[in-house]
Amino acid sequence: MVFLKLAFSAAFLAINWSSVSAGDLDDTTTSRFQVEVPSHLFRDEGYRHREALFGGIPYGHEISQMVYYADSDLCEEQVDTRKGYPCTLESDGKCKKWESPFILMVDRGECMFVEKVRKAQIAGAAAVLIADNICTCDSQNANTCQSNPGEACEGVEPIMADDGSGGDITIPAFLLFKEDADTLKEVLVNQNGLVQVKMTWDTPAPDDRVEWEFWHSPTEETTKHFQSVFEADTKALGTHAFFTPHFAIWQRSQCIGNNVCDGLCTNGGRYCADDPDGPGSINGADVVIESLRRICIWNTHGTDGVGQKWWRYIKEFGETCDDVKYPERFPSPQDFSCATSAMKKAGIDHSAIESCMLQSGGTTSTGTNVLLDNEISALEQSGVFIFPAITINNKLMFGKIDNRNVFNAICAGFLDGTSPDICDKCEGCASSELEHCASSGVCSGGGGSGSGGKSGGGVSTGTLVFSLLFTVGIMGGAGFVYYRRQQAEMRDQVRGILAEYMPLDDDGLSTQLTSKGSGTSI
Repeated sequence: MVFLKLAFSAAFLAINWSSVSAGDLDDTTTSRFQVEVPSHLFRDEGYRHREALFGGIPYGHEISQMVYYADSDLCEEQVDTRKGYPCTLESDGKCKKWESPFILMVDRGECMFVEKVRKAQIAGAAAVLIADNICTCDSQNANTCQSNPGEACEGVEPIMADDGSGGDITIPAFLLFKEDADTLKEVLVNQNGLVQVKMTWDTPAPDDRVEWEFWHSPTEETTKHFQSVFEADTKALGTHAFFTPHFAIWQRSQCIGNNVCDGLCTNGGRYCADDPDGPGSINGADVVIESLRRICIWNTHGTDGVGQKWWRYIKEFGETCDDVKYPERFPSPQDFSCATSAMKKAGIDHSAIESCMLQSGGTTSTGTNVLLDNEISALEQSGVFIFPAITINNKLMFGKIDNRNVFNAICAGFLDGTSPDICDKCEGCASSELEHCASSGVCSGGGGSGSGGKSGGGVSTGTLVFSLLFTVGIMGGAGFVYYRRQQAEMRDQVRGILAEYMPLDDDGLSTQLTSKGSGTSI
């Protein structure tokens, strides 16, 4: 049965993957790739590309730098920063090292995308371009791309997904289509010429309110920290940013009334979720039930688009239901004690939430549930197919989902001059400082630009106290040095005067010049 669960989950992912076309992904992205030098490669419409689902994305900003081609797939242990093109020879006959800042282009193949970008980041790259070496079938059929001998085309351009280790990557990366990458290589390699490109990230900003959505599953771990700390940010952004949570629930007609989906679905196979832990204690049906509970909590406490109690429940659930008292983490349909405890700590009336779950259609009957039906419809209309995911003003956010990236992406989504003050105050904060800044208006630990970004001018309390103590210490030290120097000069003067009247050795001088009142020697 476990095998059937896992097999069906894999089939579901494969169906969704194959249904995504290149156009679908283009419709959800807001980045742009353009060649600035040489000028004859400039295109008004820019160049097609795919964004990495990891790394730091500077929404609202751009990177414009010269390109080095590593002439490698960057899968080797060491990265040779003298290798590649363009090459400027030094007196020893070797190429100069890549001069920062630069954008590094590397070949696709052999190792994971994350590994390539990580090595490029260590080598000093500001961003990475991965050159595809396989034509898409559409491009090949249109004779715009020439496949390598003996190599078949691919239906769609691959997705640069995170392999689970990309949390340390802070630079962005694009995957270039083979025909476009070959065009750049022609200039870099065959002509040893200069190529400068511009990577731009915009967030649609239709008005003074940003609408953002978070698509996820209650069981996924990659954004657990983000969910536990982002409450302060949502409170600081207030109604300027209208939030809606969504959940990874799917429906397949083959499951209805069919025991092949046993354990993955509720309502007689009508609403399903992936099994998060295989042979473990949690199954897809548990995920559906918890998702419905969170939908009801949101509908009860999130109509303002902020939902402080919803965020508080998410945090409390993660802490309470991970406790040794609840080793299985997820409450069974017969035992809601874990979720009930988390709701109580978050100030939520659990009886009202249970009533919402039942009145919407419940999860034990074979009938429909109106809230789960709405969730499936929202998923189908969104075009989202990778979880977890965040959309901002209906556009997919790329890069790592952490509090800093999400906060900056939301702030970039406002019309110029309409963003809340907290965006300027906290723009320069590190991820570890953002929660404090959202509450106080300043980065903690002296991070950011004093008060946290563009607002400049101010400094944190810690920085001010440290500066004062440092100044006092310097002045005190200077005073002490001056005092000792004055003592030495006075002693020399006294020696000179007394030497004219009687000879004194050091001990005699010290004894006879002792102040009786203070006991301090000159």
